[in-house]
Amino acid sequence: MSLITDIAHNAAQAAKTLALLSSTQKDAVLRGMAGALRANMDAIIGANQQDLAAARDNQLPAAMVDRLTLTPERIEDMAQGIETIIELPDPVGTVRDLGSRPNGIEIRKMRVPLGVVCMIYEARPNVTADAGALCFKSGNGVILRGGKEALQSSLAIASVLHTVLEAHDLPKALISVIPDPDRSLMMELMQQKDYIDLIIPRGGEGLIQFVTQNSTVPVIQHFKGVCHLYVDKDADLDKALQLLLNGKTQRTGVCNALEGLIVHQDIAEQFLPQAAEALQQRGVKINADRASAGYFDNATVLADDEFGEEYLSLEIAIKQVADFRAAVAHIDCFGSHHTEVICTQDRQTADLFQRSVDASVVMVNASSRFSDGGQLGLGAEIGIATTKLHAYGPMGLESLTTEKYLVNGDGQIRS
Repeated sequence: MSLITDIAHNAAQAAKTLALLSSTQKDAVLRGMAGALRANMDAIIGANQQDLAAARDNQLPAAMVDRLTLTPERIEDMAQGIETIIELPDPVGTVRDLGSRPNGIEIRKMRVPLGVVCMIYEARPNVTADAGALCFKSGNGVILRGGKEALQSSLAIASVLHTVLEAHDLPKALISVIPDPDRSLMMELMQQKDYIDLIIPRGGEGLIQFVTQNSTVPVIQHFKGVCHLYVDKDADLDKALQLLLNGKTQRTGVCNALEGLIVHQDIAEQFLPQAAEALQQRGVKINADRASAGYFDNATVLADDEFGEEYLSLEIAIKQVADFRAAVAHIDCFGSHHTEVICTQDRQTADLFQRSVDASVVMVNASSRFSDGGQLGLGAEIGIATTKLHAYGPMGLESLTTEKYLVNGDGQIRS
């Protein structure tokens, strides 16, 4: 077998060992992983420094460097994410009763693992720990193919997790890292339909399109995060300003950062000067429609078809609308089904927004930055699905399982 086929085969075989573990046993392993990340923080950061040096030499974009960077705080977040997963109920083996048929057969459905999940990602070394822990608790093996930008960091994190698996007499192949980022190996990986059950790409739009177009294994797509804040005519403007600043400037290089601001024309004259002052203080570049551009210094005027960019930087697009329907229409046209936010004090408008906007996460009076598995109580997340099969939104433990039917009878036959 080739290197890739060997890794995929071993992952599939290793995943079968998880069926023999109780939830208590899985949680004990995860607890060891969280502790090992903390204990090996210096080694992980040392490996990450190698990746960062290469990133600087290759002049990678600032957003990618930010995602690549590991600090003690971010490693602690990884460890805490695993500890949150420990506290979550194990979905594997849970059963729901569907009742009985007139002939007496009883029907139930049981949650079961998917099998082997493959993650293909770029400069996101935290995915190694997040995906490893989520897949482990949900009973799946995982194959991790990170980009060359994060290779040393990913290998270091995986090595730490492997020591814990070995200490519990479990195969290292449960969490496998492809050691060579060569694209030809990625192509081979995407053809391993006999061993891999699902591929989840995380990265730029180009990577996701490439995987979707070339994989023979089912793909869950995580397209770009063009997230909007709509400031309604009945908004609390102080809240709106805080949501805008947090969503746009707290961390720019992530998919749940705001890329668009939509403002109802009835409050534009009051709100946009406040927004202009606050955004200017934080160095945010403004792109706006003609109706809004005059409130900002040096704004770039956008044509109607020039919205919808994922900036991943201190840059935002601003649109003024006549009413609620126009705001929703703008989101329908330029959103990416990731996260949309409304700021309003009108409960009826808020409810209508949540029902009518097509996004995996729809928020009322809360920052788009909460669109994250950890923030939504899932522990870590393995990705944010922006298409609706087989999951939609941040993917936690339950999204990494499916259901099978359990049918019990007493000798019934079909006539």
